[in-house]
Amino acid sequence: MTATNTLPNGSSNTPRFLRRIKFLFQPLQYVEDFAKAYGDNFSISSLNNFPLVYFSSPQALQQIFTADSNQLSAGRGNQGLRFLLGTNSLILLDGDRHQRQRQLLTPPFHGDRMRVYGESIQQITQRLTDEWKMGKPFKIRASMQEITLRVILRLVFGLDEGQRFHELRLLLTSLLDAMSSPLMSSAIFFPFLQEDLGPWSPWGRIVRLKQKVDELIYALIQERRAESNQNRQDILSLMLSARDQDGQSMSDEELHDELMTLLVAGHETTASALVWALYWVDYLPEVRDKLQRELDSIGNNLDPSVIAKLPYLTAVCQETLRIYPIVMTGFFRVLQSPMEILGYKLPVGTVIIPSIYLAHHREEVYPQSKQFKPERFLERQFSPYEYLPFGGGNRRCIGMAFAQYEMKLVLATILSRFQVSLVNKRPVRPVRRGLTVAAPAGMRMIATQRV
Repeated sequence: MTATNTLPNGSSNTPRFLRRIKFLFQPLQYVEDFAKAYGDNFSISSLNNFPLVYFSSPQALQQIFTADSNQLSAGRGNQGLRFLLGTNSLILLDGDRHQRQRQLLTPPFHGDRMRVYGESIQQITQRLTDEWKMGKPFKIRASMQEITLRVILRLVFGLDEGQRFHELRLLLTSLLDAMSSPLMSSAIFFPFLQEDLGPWSPWGRIVRLKQKVDELIYALIQERRAESNQNRQDILSLMLSARDQDGQSMSDEELHDELMTLLVAGHETTASALVWALYWVDYLPEVRDKLQRELDSIGNNLDPSVIAKLPYLTAVCQETLRIYPIVMTGFFRVLQSPMEILGYKLPVGTVIIPSIYLAHHREEVYPQSKQFKPERFLERQFSPYEYLPFGGGNRRCIGMAFAQYEMKLVLATILSRFQVSLVNKRPVRPVRRGLTVAAPAGMRMIATQRV
């Protein structure tokens, strides 16, 4: 590192191991303590002696998200996910390959297709919530996970019943639950924990579950390729028919890796967001009352396009994703050439981390940022450098519109029929769940029929 390089202030006094423990088990406090000590931008030394630099001001995020993609390698910063997603995952690619995969994956998530998906989302939600036992406590996260997993199995894979549906559902649930335990969350950041000591060891179990999931997905791809039914509307079928500018389609390996990416990125995250929304709606009676009035105003007209445009429901979803963003940072970017951000001269190899959580808690942008106030989204528009729950730039989540749409439809379907109340009315802090932060899995709620 030359003398001309300048980095934001930061501390390396705390042993690296203890920093990582705090990062894993106290993720909010980890970044809040650094921000309190050093402000918007701070640096932390990393394992390879390249600095990790956090940025959260709108000016810095704009520079990062609009920079030449050849200057910042995001795929390289996400290689820890290769064992789960595969080498062809959109998340792990850079340059022309990233652009090609993004173009191939865009059509299924285009706004026009949302109408096709809407009724399925409502049907699945209604069917599963019909099974709730009124007045009996249940784990709300498990219920929301079941909804979002079935949505993915139907809309992405075209599965709604049968042996393959049940096998994939059970295997995926087991795999994602195993990956989300504190020990296995650590394995993403501590590679030495990725030790296969046989089927009964924690990592060995994950390896074998992943192999079974892979076998099922590859069998499904082969089956779908052999089908003559050209009228399927599921996302896998659209991916099979997609062609790049050279007329080439995706290989089986590319399809598998993108399907795994959609599963991991679209199932756990949406379930967590739904749990938080139901928590806040019950925790703050004034929010619940406003939302119920808005839902009552449309009567029995549960048309997905009407629901999607409800302003207060939209604001509740936006504020849910602001106050506790499910993913606390945007994708890490590794500098391929020197870059200056806000006057800091960063050397090649610097790992840039856009902090979504800190950006969402800037008091000058969000006064009383720790308060849940959906009204702030009715009072003004926020730039993509102030509000970024799905990341930004060319790495913004490709399923953003789908996730927001699903969230609104599931909430409206539930809250138009039930009041869902916390068993314990006390504040809840997020806990780490794999790569995300979420409400504790054991949080229980009670549903009662609305009259």
